[in-house]
Amino acid sequence: MIPPAHSAKSAIPVHIENVSVAYGSHRVLADIDVCIALGERVAIIGPSGAGKTSLFRVIAGLIKPVQGSVTTLGQDVSQLHGKRLARLRREIGFLHQHDNLIPQLRVVHNVLMGRLGYWSLPRAVFSLLWPQEIQSAVSALSQVELADRLWSLPDELSGGQQQRVAVARLIVQQPRLVLADEPVSALDLRLGQEIIGLLCAIARRDRATLLVNLHTLDLLQGNFDRVIALRAGRIFWQGEPGDISQHLLRELYGAEYRALHLDEMALPA
Repeated sequence: MIPPAHSAKSAIPVHIENVSVAYGSHRVLADIDVCIALGERVAIIGPSGAGKTSLFRVIAGLIKPVQGSVTTLGQDVSQLHGKRLARLRREIGFLHQHDNLIPQLRVVHNVLMGRLGYWSLPRAVFSLLWPQEIQSAVSALSQVELADRLWSLPDELSGGQQQRVAVARLIVQQPRLVLADEPVSALDLRLGQEIIGLLCAIARRDRATLLVNLHTLDLLQGNFDRVIALRAGRIFWQGEPGDISQHLLRELYGAEYRALHLDEMALPA
């Protein structure tokens, strides 16, 4: 017996069909067709303004497509509002270029923000005075090697440590889908490798699906199952990291190719 189409979609974390997105008269995504499998680790690359962040926003239901359909974790995001949309978003973990830690709150509180989608408002407010589920925060910080910084303030940490606190927040949230939007652009290559390695290890362990927007293409090899390249709001190419060539990057990035030092990467011509 062949299962109905909607059942097949519900088993796919991200299913995008013929999607276009516009801000006013400016179309930022056009005719996008993408399926992301359960547990898959996918890197999204492309020049500035290619539509990478807009793709993440439409997956999360933050913006609505003007054409096509987006099914995220089995839900048609265009049909979700209020509590139903909030329930979906608590299963989606976000990691940004700037870690979005609240500077006035200690590390323990920033980590436990990953639980806010599961708590009532009174419990969330009480947690600011007396942290709830504190052992979850301790465990998550231990996994990112920051257990000794539980009571630190964010400005007492380095940039790499702050981003690891944001990863610990994802750990306590336990999302089924992680969207990391240029999470290591502000870090050097070594720290970027640490953060990407952490994200991939957590995704493998928890069978979470991971999508990462990347500018640092040196981090592709060994971390991702697939790469999707966007240019001018359209899918330009997709395949395995090992299939990327210098010719492909020149065509993809155009004027940004040399500015990003992509010609220095050890890739086939």
